[in-house]
Amino acid sequence: MNEPFVQVDLHGLRQDEAIRAIDRAISSAGPLTYHIRLIHGFHRGTSLRTMIREEYRWHPKVLRIMSGDNPGITVLVLKELY
Repeated sequence: MNEPFVQVDLHGLRQDEAIRAIDRAISSAGPLTYHIRLIHGFHRGTSLRTMIREEYRWHPKVLRIMSGDNPGITVLVLKELY
């Protein structure tokens, strides 16, 4: 994947399935990929949001984690946009 912004829809996934999907997105991110936008939902997705913030907080390829433009989205920042 060489897109600057990658989007992964996690709706309906269990935590272990979501981890596999996120790990795939991170490992296949190309040198031009800046952000991975994770759509986990809000009402039933809060457990995924919590898991993402705990599991990927210290991931070597993730610079930081930020909230998306709504509460159902979390963004993994792999590179800073200048």
